[in-house]
Amino acid sequence: MSAPRRSVLALAVLSMLTEEPMHAYRMQQLIKERHKDDVVNVSQRTSVYQTIQRLARDGLIEVESTERADNRPERTTYRITRAGRDTLREWLYAMLSTPAPEYPEFPAALSFLPSLAPARAVEALTVRADRLAERLAAMTESTAESAAFLPRLFLIENEYQLRVLEAELAYVRGLLDDVRAGRLTWPDHL
Repeated sequence: MSAPRRSVLALAVLSMLTEEPMHAYRMQQLIKERHKDDVVNVSQRTSVYQTIQRLARDGLIEVESTERADNRPERTTYRITRAGRDTLREWLYAMLSTPAPEYPEFPAALSFLPSLAPARAVEALTVRADRLAERLAAMTESTAESAAFLPRLFLIENEYQLRVLEAELAYVRGLLDDVRAGRLTWPDHL
């Protein structure tokens, strides 16, 4: 049997199940309530269920109980297995220790920047800078509010995201300055 396939969502599911057994809907809600949906994509409920099925198939979680209340659909509650706890620790160590290639859209768009006219590029980058500044302000405020009742350990992903946002905003503003000042130019044939 091959090693279980690692994913951020699978890591989140296993991590939540170390707290207590729970059903899929509860996991999805906790991810959102804890603002982990900033780092874990749970926009599609089916992805949570598919991940749970895969983890169960791999023996990392198991069914604790199945209940039906009134006219509601059947709810299956899952718990983590010993193999799931071991795998969670292995995955977490690997994710923390080993930089992995990631393919975000923004660097890809930058690599094709000459396909836009300079004025249009400035417009797009200005909008991005404004949105980054808004997001940075909102995240700074929400992190400060959360820090009033949560230990720093539970907010370190926010710290990281804030630093990344600050760096990206500074980069975009610098790039805009370079384009506006003529330090970054487009070939005449484009």
